Amino acid sequence: MSALDAIYRVPTIPATPTKVLATGFTECGGGMAANASVAVARLGGYASYWGRLGDDDLGTRILEQLATEGVDVSVVRRITGCVSPSAAILVADDGERLVCAYNDPRLDSDASWLPLARIPEFDAVLADVRWPAGAAAVLDAAVTARRPAVLDGDVGPREALLDLACRATHVVFSEPGLAQVAGSGTPGEGLAQLASSIPGVIGVTLGPGGFLWRDGNQERRIPAPRITAVDTLAAGDVWHGAFALGLGEGLDVAEAGRFANAAAAIKCTRAGGRRGAPSRAEVSVLFSAQKFEYFL
Repeated sequence: MSALDAIYRVPTIPATPTKVLATGFTECGGGMAANASVAVARLGGYASYWGRLGDDDLGTRILEQLATEGVDVSVVRRITGCVSPSAAILVADDGERLVCAYNDPRLDSDASWLPLARIPEFDAVLADVRWPAGAAAVLDAAVTARRPAVLDGDVGPREALLDLACRATHVVFSEPGLAQVAGSGTPGEGLAQLASSIPGVIGVTLGPGGFLWRDGNQERRIPAPRITAVDTLAAGDVWHGAFALGLGEGLDVAEAGRFANAAAAIKCTRAGGRRGAPSRAEVSVLFSAQKFEYFL
């Protein structure tokens, strides 16, 4: 998904209905897959964004911003009469955020126009849960082409999320996404519960807790770099983009996870959503400085 985000800086996220005076405002492109595409481009990879937008001015601005970042947007379908996705986002001083997003239901689910024959051209694919039909088609094509097929398992319809997870070679959930699919319990318990039903690699991002995944019957975790978070908006998207890029470049799960941890950590030190996505040089410095360790 791609969108345009209106980002408001606030002291805290309100717990009850009220009026809030923002201390800052910015507007930039957003959306899970779009943010990941920008992250890949900034990290030196070639990113092609495949998705749907309305034929409105908002959609044009979204595409212009992606193109400016070096993302290939030639495979985007513009749907007549639709409003392009947008979001209003509150970001608190502790870096946490509240997102209110709108996706026009007229953005139909038809995936027949996707150029799936091009999938073998790519070293890896990444899909999110916002367009299940499109994600399923791309993941299936990537598996057939023997390419890493990565799913960003964020919150979405449970049945769709579980179906997509079973199609992917690598599924990395957000904590809320994992809880939605697995139910209650710790993240480790959730992964263990799903291990028998999801054939690929399964893991979960834990924010400051790093990256947890299953390696066969073993649980492994790579800690995140220690930082002071300024803005966590788009951090998960940056993580998934970096992880997919790492796999596409031949890294194993542990190294790709460590690379993604470094990219997401740097992003969290910067305000402005995906505007804080780091360059390859910046990630390389932090990646090299980290001890290569994981916990069983």
